[in-house]
Amino acid sequence: MPLFKQKPQSAYAAFAAGLIDPSRVTPSVIAGPKGKAATRRYNVYRNNVTVSLIEALAAIYPAVQRITGDDFFRAMARSHIRITPPTSPLLFDYGRDFPAFIQQYEYAQSMPWLADTARLERAWLDAYHAADAEPLSSDALAAMRPDRLSDVVFKAHPATRVICSRFSIVTIFAANRGTGPIGRIEASTSDDALITRPDLDVGVRHLPPGGAVFLKSLIAGRTLGEAAACALEVSRSFDIASSIAGMIEAGAFTAAYPGRQ
Repeated sequence: MPLFKQKPQSAYAAFAAGLIDPSRVTPSVIAGPKGKAATRRYNVYRNNVTVSLIEALAAIYPAVQRITGDDFFRAMARSHIRITPPTSPLLFDYGRDFPAFIQQYEYAQSMPWLADTARLERAWLDAYHAADAEPLSSDALAAMRPDRLSDVVFKAHPATRVICSRFSIVTIFAANRGTGPIGRIEASTSDDALITRPDLDVGVRHLPPGGAVFLKSLIAGRTLGEAAACALEVSRSFDIASSIAGMIEAGAFTAAYPGRQ
């Protein structure tokens, strides 16, 4: 690694600024052994940084990489890195803006489902790293007074996420996270996804019509009755009982308590 000629804060800033942008010349504050120019060493280090960030994005977004192919993904990732340098020392925390970048990326416009697939992958990783918590049991909910159920408020599990899309992202995600052959997917069918991790494994499941609005309303602190009313506005076929059973089975919440007295 090249050495600084001096170590003021500005020297570190100059060193970091050139790491992401290959068009920048080697900062003048950097020198090799015996004060010699360190251009070659700096370029090697700069390349290693970019490669490391590309690999981090590939680990976070494996389905996106499989969809686009390795060469396309690496070119897209490199473009993202040049305009969005990391702000955290934790590599798994990098790339939160990658889905938004994909949505605007010129060469990805023929794959309009790609950005939402990336959002689902990001939610999967965030659920994986979320804090552990004991999920709400069906017995705890059954113990509540039936005449007060509509006023119950729920506390979301730290791993719970809801992602909505105009495209079949759950199917696309599932098909491209493995290594097996992929059949034809009708991508134009909209999907709402629930991502949870009540135990060790992250689960991704389809939500029925109205299900996403129902869960988002509960996560926002609305009562069970209010959330159900919102879901029925979206879909008259919304099944309250099966949705409650599904969210309990998925471990989407950790507690339930009376909201209004």
